[in-house]
Amino acid sequence: MWEDRYRKEGDYLFGTEPARFLTENPWLVRPGKRALSVADGEGRNSVELARRGMQVTAFDLSPTAVERARALASKAGVVLDTQVSDWAGWDWSAPYDLVMGIFIQFITPDERPARFADLARAVAPGGRLVLHGYLPEQVALGTGGPSDPAQMWTPDMLRAAFPGFRIDRLAAYERDVQEGRGHSGRSALLDFVATKA
Repeated sequence: MWEDRYRKEGDYLFGTEPARFLTENPWLVRPGKRALSVADGEGRNSVELARRGMQVTAFDLSPTAVERARALASKAGVVLDTQVSDWAGWDWSAPYDLVMGIFIQFITPDERPARFADLARAVAPGGRLVLHGYLPEQVALGTGGPSDPAQMWTPDMLRAAFPGFRIDRLAAYERDVQEGRGHSGRSALLDFVATKA
């Protein structure tokens, strides 16, 4: 489904600018450290980490999206290790100083515990987990994301999902988002940044 969606779009579905969450929270980036961007799409967020000095690895299951991410990195003059992989095919045992998942709400409630465990496992001790996505209220707004509110996140859900992490930022809010044609308009958002003990 994602490969078809990216290929049919013919251009960057979510634009080339990073999520505002990243630009408004520069403190979460660790220059010189290793980062993993999960289900990275067309690279707008991983390229931002690389621009700011991180050594970035990213994966996505769509070859079209990965090709666009590589082109975006080249245009920005940064190095990005971008690979085509699905979630199950990724090696979650390799540790990273920052693990980032932005708008990864394709994860269903049944898959969520195992997928969140994968994310936690990939964070090195003292490293950061960075998640940004939609609240259940997003479904009524209809400006991006899946149509099932059960796939959205809540503050309590994320707080409970990552025991042993110190929460550095947990914020739920609404704002207007303009991120290509994929995310456009008033949106109900959630930020979660936590450090692994």
